[in-house]
Formats: sequence, C-alpha cells, structure tokens
Amino acid sequence: MKRFILLTLLIILIPFLITKIFTKKENIEFKYISNKIIKVKDEKTNKIIEVPFEEYIKGVVSAEMPTSFEEEALKAQAVASRSYALYHMNGNEYDVTNTTSNQVYLTDDELKEKWKGDYTTKINKIKNIVNKTSGEYLTYNGEIVNAMFFAASVGQTENSEEVFVSKVPYLRSVSSKWDEKAPVYSETLTMDLKDFYSKLNLPYNDILNIEILENTSTGRIKTLKINNIELKGREVSQKLNLKSNYFQIIQKNTKLTITTKGYGHGVGLSQYGANGMAKEGKTYKEILAHYYQGTEIKKI
Repeated sequence: MKRFILLTLLIILIPFLITKIFTKKENIEFKYISNKIIKVKDEKTNKIIEVPFEEYIKGVVSAEMPTSFEEEALKAQAVASRSYALYHMNGNEYDVTNTTSNQVYLTDDELKEKWKGDYTTKINKIKNIVNKTSGEYLTYNGEIVNAMFFAASVGQTENSEEVFVSKVPYLRSVSSKWDEKAPVYSETLTMDLKDFYSKLNLPYNDILNIEILENTSTGRIKTLKINNIELKGREVSQKLNLKSNYFQIIQKNTKLTITTKGYGHGVGLSQYGANGMAKEGKTYKEILAHYYQGTEIKKI
C-alpha cells in the first residue's frame, strides 16, 4: 500500500518538477519596496487612480524614455522620475497627472497596446531597471529634489529661473553636447501665415515683423514682439506646437519656415544627453550628478 501511494505521488510530482525546471518565466518578478501609493489623475477621464509607487515608476519610465536607450540612462530616468513623484506627493486630492504637465504615465494595458508583441521583452527590461534602482531618489541639502527632465537641449541645459520662476540650486545650466547628435535636436516645418496668426490669436497682417526682446543664456527666446505685440517665447512655442522655444521664423510670401533646436523646456536632465553619457560608459549616478549638481542619492 505504501509503495502504491509513493508511486502515485511520483507520477503526480515528476511532470510538475520537469515543468518547473524547464519552463522559462515570462515575467520578471517585481519588487514592492513598501506599501506607498501614489494618486494619479487621468486627464482624459478626470478619474483619480491609486497606483503602487514602484508600479507607477515602471509606467513612467516606459512612457517617458525609449526602451532602446542604454541601461544606465534608463536607471537615471527611474531615479529622476521617483524623485519628481516624491516631491509632488503632498496630500492633496491627487499627487500627479498622467500627462506632460507632470510625468507621462501609462498603465499595463496601455503598454500592451503600445508595444503589442514586444510587450514581454520591453516590460521585463523596464522592470529590471526599476528593480536595480529600487527606492532610490535624489536629495539636495536633505530635501527631496524636484527632478525635472526633458528630451534634448540645444547643447546646454537651462537655468531654472530663465524658464520658470524660481532659481533652484541643483537646476543649473550644464553642458549637454551629446544632444547635438540626437534625432530630435533640430526640426524644420512650414506653416501658412494665416494659421500662424490664428494659433497665436493675433490679427492678420501680410507683413510679419518679429523682434526678439530677451534670450536665455543658451539662446532660447524668453520674450519677443510679433507685429508690436509682446509675447513669451514658451507661449509661442506651445501654441504653435513647436518642440522648443529656440526657434527662427522666416517668411516667404504667405508661407513661414520655422526651425527649432532642442526638444522640451531644457531644465534638469536631458534624456538624449543621459543616453549619450551612458554610451560613453558613464553610470547612472554620474549622469544624475552631472544634470542635478550637488545632489545625493538616498533610498526609501
């Protein structure tokens, strides 16, 4: 009887053990370093969803940086995104939105739709990146850093007060020469003069007169006059859907040629710059120290 029971157990267990040994796991296990939850407002639906914190970081890194980027660049993005999120968690109705007004966040379902058949490979890469930096964030003088980031600079990042309002000691202008090789470094587009005025809510005039009043230290346009009407450079770039406020406009009859340099606001970490540094062998800690000077990495 005992032999019969033993034989039965072996018959049941052997297939299970074979499957366990030879079957590859499809998904990397994800570390949850704490029970911290972040409240994310979906700007399409206005619904507020509660997301486990590291799950949120996974969704942000997946949305904000190409998975083809170097591992050290992706690690730098994970730490920057974690720092940015922690900085904005202040007990309000919600902490962040899921768009560029804060950080873009995509749910697992949205990533499956975006990546299709590459989902498993790409999500495993991002999970691995997030796990390797688990809980790491940036501080300056013991305070959590507002780790702003953008796609590509004009060769130099911006001082925070030249783009936003406040002078922040760790958001200083630094060299980012790697951006000049980025595919998004420069863009040229054409626009009808009528559309140009319409988008800027300005009266139509056959003759376009542009006067630059003030530039940032890197050459981005802070303020300008268009046909004697004063505007902010960032306001113009946003309304015209330009990649940055470093732009030049040339008129030929009723057509305009607009050339831009850089992509994004230019403050903090340059994503293409981070990838360029990583390709040169720099670690994520060196990348973060370059773009957020004087900061330290701490762990939750």
